[in-house]
Amino acid sequence: MAASGEELSDLKVENGAKHSGVEDEPETIAIMDAVKVLLQGLGEDINREGIRKTPLRVAKALREGTRGYGQTAKDIIESALFPEAGLHNGLGQAGGAGGIVIVRDLDFFSYCESCLLPFQVKCHVGYVPSGQQVVGLSKLSRVSDVYAKRLQKPQRLADQICSALQHGINPGGVAVVLHCLHIHFPSLESVFLDSKSSGWVKVQVQSGLGAFENQDADAWMDFFSLLKFRGIDLSKAGAPDSNSQLWCPSHFPSASKFSTKIESLNPRMTTAATSILRSLGEDPSREELLGTPGHFVNWLMNFQNCNVEMKMDMMKLNGFANGRTHFEHNENGNLSEKKIQSEMNFSFWSQCEHHLLPFYGVVHIGFLRADGVTHLEKSLLNSVIHFYGFKLQVQERMTRQIAETVSSLLGADIVVVVEASHTCMISRGIEKFGCTTATIAALGQFSSDAAARAMFLQSIPKTTIGEL
Repeated sequence: MAASGEELSDLKVENGAKHSGVEDEPETIAIMDAVKVLLQGLGEDINREGIRKTPLRVAKALREGTRGYGQTAKDIIESALFPEAGLHNGLGQAGGAGGIVIVRDLDFFSYCESCLLPFQVKCHVGYVPSGQQVVGLSKLSRVSDVYAKRLQKPQRLADQICSALQHGINPGGVAVVLHCLHIHFPSLESVFLDSKSSGWVKVQVQSGLGAFENQDADAWMDFFSLLKFRGIDLSKAGAPDSNSQLWCPSHFPSASKFSTKIESLNPRMTTAATSILRSLGEDPSREELLGTPGHFVNWLMNFQNCNVEMKMDMMKLNGFANGRTHFEHNENGNLSEKKIQSEMNFSFWSQCEHHLLPFYGVVHIGFLRADGVTHLEKSLLNSVIHFYGFKLQVQERMTRQIAETVSSLLGADIVVVVEASHTCMISRGIEKFGCTTATIAALGQFSSDAAARAMFLQSIPKTTIGEL
């Protein structure tokens, strides 16, 4: 049987690790040992087939995602400065002879220094050439990536990119605008009360030097105009987002029920998270990183293998399902008295068991019944989704599990579609931004009736998941 795309990708990563010796490096081994402690703290069997190689995958992803610590912007810039007559010294529009140069829509990811989860970055960089020289345009992207591949927060990332380009190119000015997208920290209460709760936190930040140092400068007008006429959304043109400094959801009130005090958490897990920071080349005693191990462990504990609250909800569900009378086939063996009903866009959060990276999305459920669902049944559907979501998972398995459980609640004829954005698809060196994954599971008549499946699939509303 042919291997799946992800299996081939992981095989390539693992073989690459063995050939390059990365697997045997002390930093990789230390991260792998720390990940094993974290998995055991979640109640997982580290020898289980699905997660046996997770420690290596996580170590590879983290080291790849923080490779910027071993790179310098100076070397990149100095190798790509080219003479260009007519670009004189002076500020403004290159001494009157030229104008701003912009590279738009650069997609990156970076690891949040507050919680160790990856976040998406869409970057726009501009500079005013001066001194009779220009820089190779690809270097604007490479310099930005050097700083993105470190533990970061949005405003510092923008400032570092801007400063490196200003000092390396010596232009008339440099401008950087970032749109950043961070997965939300759902509390169990919020997802049960609001099945449509938001999954992402967005901020816009900007940084400028030289001709762009004044936020009201004419150069900014040119910069934003060149972005807007290509349809790029600017939430607050000319001003950074006021929430950018505390943008990580680990700082939000909704996360307060999960204590970030190290002494109140599993000490082995927090020590393991601290070890990961050290293995990446960071100083865990740096002020901005003091709460990071606690935030990271708190996030992981949402997905522990034994969740008492969820099990209680499932016990209620099973009791309800056992007492329910379902419609049966009529004498002719058809389901003429039933019609396709649907419940759409249930939000969910989960954690990829292969890479310990979150994925988020929506669940759509279709069923054949003469009546719709009651408020209680809808609440129970939400419970089913989060019972299977809040644990280490793979999307294919979760889709099947939801379908099988919902069939006991609503009847045998069930179809479930899960749409998700996986952060493992933007990190780990893959960096496929904007892609989403859809899976389907069908039971009963939906498994054999292509027309019924098609009718349900065509009713699914358009959704945007994980896009900037």
